Amino acid sequence: MTVSLARGTGAAAVLIISAQGAFADVSAQDVWSDWKAYMTGTGYTVTGTESQSGNVLTVSDISMTMPMPEQDGTGGVTMPEIQFVENGDGTVNVMLPKDFPMTFAGEDDGEKFSAEILYSHDGSPMVVSGDTSAMTYDYAIGQASLTLGQIIGDGKEMPADALKASVVINDMVAKTVMQIDGQRSYTQTQSMAKLAYDIAFQDPDSDDAGTITGSMSDITGTAVSTIPSGLDSPEMADLIKAGLSIDAKLAYTGGNSAISVTGSDSFDMQSTSAGGDFGVTMSKDGLSYDVGQKDISVDVSGSEIPFPLALTMAEAGFKLLMPVSQSDEEQDFGLGITLRDFAVPDMLWGMVDPTGTLPHDPATIVLDLAGKGKLLFDMFDPESMKAMERGAQKPGEFNAVTIKQLLVTAAGAKLTGTGDFTFNNEDLVTFDGMPAPDGTANIKLEGANGLIDNLIKMGLVSDSDAMGARMMMGMFGVPGEGEDTLTSEIKVSEDGQILANGQRIK
Repeated sequence: MTVSLARGTGAAAVLIISAQGAFADVSAQDVWSDWKAYMTGTGYTVTGTESQSGNVLTVSDISMTMPMPEQDGTGGVTMPEIQFVENGDGTVNVMLPKDFPMTFAGEDDGEKFSAEILYSHDGSPMVVSGDTSAMTYDYAIGQASLTLGQIIGDGKEMPADALKASVVINDMVAKTVMQIDGQRSYTQTQSMAKLAYDIAFQDPDSDDAGTITGSMSDITGTAVSTIPSGLDSPEMADLIKAGLSIDAKLAYTGGNSAISVTGSDSFDMQSTSAGGDFGVTMSKDGLSYDVGQKDISVDVSGSEIPFPLALTMAEAGFKLLMPVSQSDEEQDFGLGITLRDFAVPDMLWGMVDPTGTLPHDPATIVLDLAGKGKLLFDMFDPESMKAMERGAQKPGEFNAVTIKQLLVTAAGAKLTGTGDFTFNNEDLVTFDGMPAPDGTANIKLEGANGLIDNLIKMGLVSDSDAMGARMMMGMFGVPGEGEDTLTSEIKVSEDGQILANGQRIK
């Protein structure tokens, strides 16, 4: 999905499905006009046939389209009908049909495509209250579902069995407060008792087929966003420059999934977790993701896997911070990876260590990096992206990095480290095309000699190889506090020198 279509689809989803009351006076026309203004402000062209009958405003044949310049095409959504019903107390009910199709269509490089999604729910209305400067949407449903329908690409309909997909939501409660005066903003809270998904695919030209199913329970989410107004048919780059900001968080208390593939090869995987969280922020200052899960178990088997595997992990996480806007000033970036207490079954250990020579404790890998750099193009500007792909635009500069944490534990050994480095982007010669670094890293290694001894006992490492490894550790490390502990201070200078504990090694 393109950036533009993803952005537009997300904006539509805020209004169509996850919309949410305070109390004042709004009319049906106020609500519909604000919907149009909201969608127009995110780049859509909105049309629909309006019909007023008493206290009911019916809008039919709704079409929302937007350009996708990076693909030289367009995309959009169509809906059959929405009713806005004035309740007589200053509030408005937004009534969606219990079952209705939404069609997402577009054109990419001259090739037209469309996909139909059937939205079904229990008929509960969104209740809108407030006034024309701030509207509040309340929406509560017992069950709703999204089911993939007809897919057409370049004039050809995809076979019905080629791809099936559905999502079912139970007991959803959502509230959105939409501030309209000046910069448009919204604050949203949402909860769902359960979300379940079911995907199936079948290769029309072979027996290959598969299913992906799963669910998440006790989902809660919050979102705070600011959307610039007054822009004419804005693209994502325009919105970001004008002040677009998004800060969204989602958490859940339990999840499970299952993947099954059959045909020329078979593959099965089941996984469970005790919950997790997901966060995303985006503004002109950067884009960040923060994803985590806890108490994960995975069972894997298949025709290409010699025996079933059962894996567990106490925690898995991923963090990313990156700039998105061109700037001559330094910008923050970061990267974090966590795989904590990763354990494999004794059966697998038995293949490499049948006598139990090595400690079979769970392994851990943690890496946390932060740094400074310059992005020399706008990531969401199609023309800038094309220039970079052609090599006509330098992507950026790498100015500094801090190793906030390095932790690796496995088989009785433990490696930890921290460090700080700066980089000279004017010197690409001293380190063979890499900006010349200048800084220090401090490293501590525990249990390495014991691990080498155990590998010798197992016959996996020869005495001569072990001697070479120990000589290398002696060159870079000095004895630290505690038994079988080495520490090392590695200094790198811009002129190409590398020192280990004060001794020059380059």
